Amino acid sequence: MAHAPIARYTQAHQFEPLLPQSGLEDLRRRSRDVVEQSYRLSSSAHGVTIASLRELLRAMNSYYSNRIEGQSTHPRNIERALRRDFSDKPDVARMQRLALAHIEAERELESRVQAGDVPLTAAFVRKAHAALYGRLAESDRVTANNRLIVPGGLRHQQVAVGRHEPPPPEALPTFLERYDQVYGCPVTLDDLFFTVAAAHQRMAWIHPFLDGNGRASRLQTHCALFCLSGGLWSVSRGLARQRDAYYAHLDAADGPRQGDLDGRGNLSEKMLREWCAWFIGLCEDQVSFMARMLNLDNMKTRIQALVIFRAAHDKKIRHEAIVPLYHLFLAGPTSRGEFQQMTGLGERTARSLLSRLIETGLVASDGHTAPVRFAFPLDALQFILPELYPEAATSSDSAVESGG
Repeated sequence: MAHAPIARYTQAHQFEPLLPQSGLEDLRRRSRDVVEQSYRLSSSAHGVTIASLRELLRAMNSYYSNRIEGQSTHPRNIERALRRDFSDKPDVARMQRLALAHIEAERELESRVQAGDVPLTAAFVRKAHAALYGRLAESDRVTANNRLIVPGGLRHQQVAVGRHEPPPPEALPTFLERYDQVYGCPVTLDDLFFTVAAAHQRMAWIHPFLDGNGRASRLQTHCALFCLSGGLWSVSRGLARQRDAYYAHLDAADGPRQGDLDGRGNLSEKMLREWCAWFIGLCEDQVSFMARMLNLDNMKTRIQALVIFRAAHDKKIRHEAIVPLYHLFLAGPTSRGEFQQMTGLGERTARSLLSRLIETGLVASDGHTAPVRFAFPLDALQFILPELYPEAATSSDSAVESGG
């Protein structure tokens, strides 16, 4: 049985509508809940604690975005890469370098947004692609069929993505220009989430790069929501945990218009709206999850459980660490002397306890006399932030060496 020929897209009207046209009030109502929770989340702990958590989530974003593409390495390997400790196994080391490039690219792109760059533009997604792949040697950016990925470079070959054949290379500027006209304009907070969702889907539809489209689009989406998320909740985590649904919704929104009641564009307005609704629900799940994780009463209980567990297995950890650790989480950096006083222990015992907390990563400091601050070591996350990053709790040598 012969298959129908794949449509050839050469004119911008062929990927209309670029925004849902109906059911907007429901999308806006649900968006408001996410906006309100996001604002509350940013004040849930001291700014320095929040900054430490943001760095943890940056590594987690790298893990999950690469896992969506089937190219992730174990979180402990990512942690080692951050210390420039790379595996002797070439495949693991390559995944470590990719993870590190993603972390550094996300940090760079956030600074660009804070400096005034508009995330939902063709120029920005090209910067995202360049920020990621420009950090890799040529040998680390070769496709499975031995084609070189050019950082930020639009593809020069025609490709097919499942059932969808994106615009041919010569038509990419036409579609990217229309993308900018629709998504590059300022939007209200009420419209932000469905606009970002639609922009993510339509950028995937355009498929501007030879490879790395998903990673670049997720970096763009992260940055488009950074004004609200502050890097404290993660779209990539949600997408990775629902990978099949993610791809299914993206694919469905590629579909053609389904009759006179399905908008006025060439593509299905109904399926684009359903994708936007699903995306908003995913964001709502992620911000609600982090709000529960950072609830102050719950955090105090989890810190207590962590210290009790550690003390049962490490004679140098004592229950007297509970109160000062919670103080660090809530109030931010504290002098070593004040931390030791809060333990209620004698000077020598308190100093030994603090040293052990620093050695095990529960407390961080920039020097022998510098203030101490709350930290989020991977081996403590199952207590401090359970279910945030469960893969990080895996500690078997085989998982680490194999790249997870």
